[in-house]
Amino acid sequence: MPRNISQLRFIIPVLSITTLACGTSWAAESSREASTTVVIDAGHGGSDRGGIPGQRIPEKEMTLDVAQRLKALLAASGYRVVMTRDSDVFVPLATRVAIANSYRNAIFVCIHFNSARRMGANGIETYFYSRDSLQLASAVHYYVAGGAPTRNRGVRRRGF
Repeated sequence: MPRNISQLRFIIPVLSITTLACGTSWAAESSREASTTVVIDAGHGGSDRGGIPGQRIPEKEMTLDVAQRLKALLAASGYRVVMTRDSDVFVPLATRVAIANSYRNAIFVCIHFNSARRMGANGIETYFYSRDSLQLASAVHYYVAGGAPTRNRGVRRRGF
């Protein structure tokens, strides 16, 4: 089982574009890996296809694929993994939040592949909500951005 986030490097090739990490302090959780819960939210789903009109592959398919791969990798490493959706269904934002909040001290990762027609609006961004999550968000971002051939757009605190 990984002793810290740096040992999760093998996961990074399946993640790209946007990751949201929020929840509790990684340092506090790393000493209790066997009880660490990771809630994975595959963005969009069902009637919400994500992406931009005319996009060949809906964002909802890409996010679910990445979420399922990440789930398998984390579960194989001994983490308890909870998915907000396991299939092509729409899950309202309030339900996603309720799922994440129902697991005390869980790590929440939301996967998105943001699309825009504007040139220059590309790259990897990692968002976090609570200051307690900055360390985890920074570590996830370091490995995702370091392994991706795209622009590093940084780690940002936002209210979502």
